[in-house]
Amino acid sequence: MADERTIVFEDDREAGRLLAVEDGVAVGFIAYFVLAEDPHALVAVHTIVEPGHEGRGIGGRLVETFSTLAATAGVPVVPLCPYAARWAAEHPDRAPVAPAEVVVAAEAQLASDSDLW
Repeated sequence: MADERTIVFEDDREAGRLLAVEDGVAVGFIAYFVLAEDPHALVAVHTIVEPGHEGRGIGGRLVETFSTLAATAGVPVVPLCPYAARWAAEHPDRAPVAPAEVVVAAEAQLASDSDLW
């Protein structure tokens, strides 16, 4: 198992990806978008850990880093991805629940734009 310090997280906001990179190779990512309307929440759509890298805590560290990015920006996280939603439920101290109206707005934006997947 690799030392967790060898993984760096890169936010490619333009592409809607938070990447977990090890030795120059993406080993996982969160696909996300920024909510178009206020409060411009970060909306997690899908969490992927590449084959051969599962079971190392990379998915959880991706979601935790994603939550930290949102907190630093002062915006909520909407975890539409089932993995991110489960992580948030297990870590309410690090992933506060987004207001219901923000979740509804995120779901509507995702439904109206299939490119966000």
